[in-house]
Amino acid sequence: MRLILIEDDLMIGKAVREGLLQAGFAVDWVTDGRAAELSLTHGVYDLAVLDLGLPRGDGMSLLQALRAAGNSLPVLIASARDTVRDRIDGLEAGADDYVLKPFDLDELIARVRALLRRHAGSGDPRLRQGDLVLDPTRKEVTKAGVAVELSAREFSVLEALMQKPGAVLSRERLEEAVYGWGQEVASNSIEVHLHNLRRKLGAAVIKNVRGIGYRVVNE
Repeated sequence: MRLILIEDDLMIGKAVREGLLQAGFAVDWVTDGRAAELSLTHGVYDLAVLDLGLPRGDGMSLLQALRAAGNSLPVLIASARDTVRDRIDGLEAGADDYVLKPFDLDELIARVRALLRRHAGSGDPRLRQGDLVLDPTRKEVTKAGVAVELSAREFSVLEALMQKPGAVLSRERLEEAVYGWGQEVASNSIEVHLHNLRRKLGAAVIKNVRGIGYRVVNE
């Protein structure tokens, strides 16, 4: 899953980005409000982690504009603004959650996962398709109860497909979900990951919809 981190403090941004990457997310990091506004127009993100005190545009104004445009992207505010009024204003402006700085990185990641589950309409972190089960918290996949070892990229591709059951995702959309800015992507990388997934999970699990993309099949 692909997140956008909007944070102008370089030390905090670097630490949060690294923690989210290690947790298995693709992360794009921007440091000001204008860059965030431009990035959010692409519609490729599953969640935003938003600081409020930003140069070139306040985070609260950015959030309000996002909601006014009808964008329901989950937003987690991570801010040093710590009064009750600040938190109320953030939530009423459309934030889905609010965490105070300094925060524990593990808690932030847990809140990100909880928001993604809530947005998907499920309290269970595990994704299921037939006898295929993916646990994004434990980074585990089982098929008919048997553990399947996947690489980090294979896991991310499968997670992107299982997050949208029945939907057909193009190769470009899968690349957007798995890779962040600045990461080199070979022209056939997604196809290689899908080939490996079919080899490990069974050829019938992922269907190629010719000319459109790929979807997970409920066997």
